[in-house]
Amino acid sequence: MNYMERYEFWCNAGLPEAVKAELRAIRDDEEELKGRFGGDLQFGTAGMRGIMGAGSNRLNVYTVRRAAQGMAAWLSETDLPQKAAIGYDSRHNSQLFAEVCAVAFAEKGITTYLYDRLAPTPMLSYAVRELGCGCGIVISASHNAGAYNGVKCYGPDGCQMTDEPAAVVTEKISQIPYFVPEADTFENYKTSGLIHYIDQSLWERYYQTVLAEAVEPEMIGKAGLNIVYTPLCGTGNEPVREVLGRLGVNITVVEVQEKPDGDFKTCEYPNPETDAALNESYKVAQNAPCDVILGTDPDCDRVAIAVPDGKGGYRKLSGNELGCLLMDYILKARTARKDIPEGAIVVRSIVSSPLADRIAEHYGVTMKAVLTGFKYIGGEILELEKKGEEKKFLFGFEESCGYLKGTYARDKDAVVASMLVCEMAAALKCSGKTILDALKDVYSTYGYYLAHVQSVELTGADAMEKAAKMMADLRASIPESIGGAKVTCVKDYRSQVSKDVTTGEESVINLPKSNVLEFVLGAQGSVIARPSGTEPKVKFYYTAVGEDEASAKALLDKMVAQISK
Repeated sequence: MNYMERYEFWCNAGLPEAVKAELRAIRDDEEELKGRFGGDLQFGTAGMRGIMGAGSNRLNVYTVRRAAQGMAAWLSETDLPQKAAIGYDSRHNSQLFAEVCAVAFAEKGITTYLYDRLAPTPMLSYAVRELGCGCGIVISASHNAGAYNGVKCYGPDGCQMTDEPAAVVTEKISQIPYFVPEADTFENYKTSGLIHYIDQSLWERYYQTVLAEAVEPEMIGKAGLNIVYTPLCGTGNEPVREVLGRLGVNITVVEVQEKPDGDFKTCEYPNPETDAALNESYKVAQNAPCDVILGTDPDCDRVAIAVPDGKGGYRKLSGNELGCLLMDYILKARTARKDIPEGAIVVRSIVSSPLADRIAEHYGVTMKAVLTGFKYIGGEILELEKKGEEKKFLFGFEESCGYLKGTYARDKDAVVASMLVCEMAAALKCSGKTILDALKDVYSTYGYYLAHVQSVELTGADAMEKAAKMMADLRASIPESIGGAKVTCVKDYRSQVSKDVTTGEESVINLPKSNVLEFVLGAQGSVIARPSGTEPKVKFYYTAVGEDEASAKALLDKMVAQISK
């Protein structure tokens, strides 16, 4: 069907009057019709994400139901436990979509455990493992704007779903017609025992598990640590405050962002990677005792911080900077205690700062670089777990503000990261230092590694094709130098080949195939290009290395300027 045929099909499907009215309102808007009905919303390894509204290419009860029916059809044909866990965040329709998914599982006789209130994404990952489920779903669009929502899918190991089962689910979805009526109601399935609310005892087990990952929790009380915290109108409000409160952190909450708000009125783009996400926190911190400003995104899997800059303002740390500081803090403390196990590893994504490699090397710990996506960090944990060696995993992070210590979840967790940030800040405060002092120490010890992420957002019905062409053009025209630094190696993760430009020698990249291209600039840095897996954009990740901040910044500016052209 073309987009108009899909549109007419929806118009004639006997849908509720509110949906019909929404469809009538766009009848003469060709761009809107193409956007909503140009295809079906795609299901991938991360599930699916999109703008909410009526249409086959939008997130609504009908597209969500088909996705959940596909998941249920896949699970029912496996030997995995016929149980599923579901969580949801603070976005519009999140609870409704979660209940729609629960009914789709119950129709297949799959016992479903649903959080009875907002819960962070890592708590869903934890529940899948703790309850022995075959899969899990969390309704969230992470840090996207309020118009979006999503269905994030998890396997039995608590990791986001991998390629093979996702392909099966995609095939199942394609065979399911739209608008199949529900066999019974959510309430009736709850009464029959196929749908259960997750008990409060699981929340408590999660809290105790997170608290057990503390490194030096006693420092918080000694330091009298004061933080300003914003949950950005999302799921972190309850668990983050609970864990930090038990440790004695003095918390001032940003009141205008404390309660759930699917419109995110005080923060249009609730992404802690951006400085604007903390604007309301900066206002509050001017009138409250504050050692650290801490913000978690709506589904509480990412965390960002800002600290006083000594000039009356605040310095927001990048995801790379915070990841390297937390790694250094954990490894330093464990080295002092002499409890780092032999063969211990830390893990980062390939687009995260190689400064972390220098830190790991200093402490005699192996660094593993994996593809972008926290499921790959979770995969490293799983491999250790198979050998009974999961305690060798010490820390994992992504530059996009995602961190994990411990193996209880297989996704990034802003709750445990918030706790670690407070511990680190308290330990530094007790020694007369600040987080900025610690950052300067890291740079002066290991070198100035400055990082920058550039997102090229593409528009139009062919936006994804434009992204593919941009990557093809890059492969067809390899630059000799970037920012004045010679390209010494080209790594193509799609062909799994690393090529030394000088000698022509090639070696195999032992990672799964991925549409990623990396230009290595010797010891001076790198540029990595990759299309987003969920949005029509191509991201460029820059690393510039210099003897000092000024030289690294000068190189970075030239690199960005050249690629931007």
